[in-house]
Amino acid sequence: MPIREAAADDWPRIWPFWHRIVAAAETYAWDPDTSEEDARALWMAPGKRVFVAEDASGAVVGSAYVTPNYGGPAADVANAGFMVDPDHTGRGIGRALAEHVLRTAEDAGYRAMVFNAVVETNPAVKLWTSLGFTILGTIPDAYDHPTHGRVGLHIMHRAL
Repeated sequence: MPIREAAADDWPRIWPFWHRIVAAAETYAWDPDTSEEDARALWMAPGKRVFVAEDASGAVVGSAYVTPNYGGPAADVANAGFMVDPDHTGRGIGRALAEHVLRTAEDAGYRAMVFNAVVETNPAVKLWTSLGFTILGTIPDAYDHPTHGRVGLHIMHRAL
């Protein structure tokens, strides 16, 4: 599966699934009513390395970014975000993006990666743990899930 650096003109192909995922309010601690302009600023912000995964037809089926999680003396700890078009889940796209981003982060000199707010009911928790992430802690009842009610947010870490 081709994964490449995103270009500015990829955003219109990312936005439809980005919006669908965030509006569902099941996996991201972002406002479900985020405007397209604000979403683009969040996902494609300067300083982030953004990637897209394409299927055989060239359609964008997923996207990910890597960025410093902190600044200054802790700037070598990365953060990342991942989204796979819900119409294309279960095909290894998330794993391929994760492996790509982990390699990219390590090659860029990051020493670790941290996820700050992983909804504990997110199916991706299984993926992250299979890739060596550990749950450092859980903020109980921090997320109002539309079907599960109040659930925790995991803080996850992996050394690179």
